[in-house]
Amino acid sequence: MKEIPFVDLKAGFEPIKDEVMKAIGDVLDGMNLNIGPNCQAFEKEFASFCGARYAIGVGSGTEAIQFALLACGIKEGDEVITTPHTFFATVEAISCIGARPVFVDIDPLTYNINPADIEKKITKKTKAIIPVHMYGQTAGIDPILEISKQYGISVIEDACQAHGALYKGIKAGALGDAGCFSFYFTKNLGTYGEGGIVITNNEKTAEFIRLYRNHGHKSKYEHAVIGYNGRLDEIQAAILRIRLKYLNEYNSKRRERAEIYNSFLKDTPLELPVEAKGRMHVYHLYVVRSQRRDELQKYLSKNGIGTGIHYKNPAHLQEAVAVFGYRKGDFPETEKACSEILSLPMYPELKEEYQVYISEKIKEFFRS
Repeated sequence: MKEIPFVDLKAGFEPIKDEVMKAIGDVLDGMNLNIGPNCQAFEKEFASFCGARYAIGVGSGTEAIQFALLACGIKEGDEVITTPHTFFATVEAISCIGARPVFVDIDPLTYNINPADIEKKITKKTKAIIPVHMYGQTAGIDPILEISKQYGISVIEDACQAHGALYKGIKAGALGDAGCFSFYFTKNLGTYGEGGIVITNNEKTAEFIRLYRNHGHKSKYEHAVIGYNGRLDEIQAAILRIRLKYLNEYNSKRRERAEIYNSFLKDTPLELPVEAKGRMHVYHLYVVRSQRRDELQKYLSKNGIGTGIHYKNPAHLQEAVAVFGYRKGDFPETEKACSEILSLPMYPELKEEYQVYISEKIKEFFRS
């Protein structure tokens, strides 16, 4: 029986091992560890990659969202519209600054926030919208930007799963007022630890986040604002500089593997991922859908195939947000998706023979 991991981090590390180890050694030789030359260089390189004027490295994707909210003037008591179908960090970032998450159901085809339902949720307290670019595909941004202009509210993109994804030729993160990325080690562009970044075209937003991430430190012995310790680690920045050089290649390989899955699985009862018109999906995750999800997952596990569920419990039904009063049935498309979605193995180094085996086992399951 084959053993196929859901993600194979070692397979991604081996081809760049020598580069990575040298970069780490160079950082330790120089011992410039606090927002050092690699952090500063990576910020410029990532901003250029995304087509943004500024990029500010921070400690995680969660911090990126939280700092972007603060930079856009969101404060305690404000409302922020987002999706209940997201990793919980999106909701944490909103709640940690004292704002209220206001949820909007998803488009069941892309799993992203449904722009058609956003305007119904806007009140006088609404100050921002956070569309989450799920699984590597952007949300439908044009109608969201139109709503933001009409009501004078900010758009902060949660692009933590969408490094390099395109919307009408523009990179994810560069479409709204700010774009937030995670460099968690399983991401399309990941560290070997934690990291994040905010990109923006707004100079004041960039200046605020630079100050805020570093204790409000303006110059030696001077602190301009009450800030936070949320810096991007210099060693992780050095690693990211290497991995960024290969990101387009990594994303191309993910898209190739998605096409292989699509070809092998098209005649099964599974609902396969849909790439919406005008978008380029970078397949951080390859997510299929079945009413027999739990049975299928168990069957694949028995046959040595690792899978995941992203995410099994929607944000609005988490115990941590019970205080906001959401109930089961509030967001039916999200709840239905969470009971049916299954993530298959997806990484640039995934072998076609593994995909053949996975597909055969899926077909075998439905035949039985």
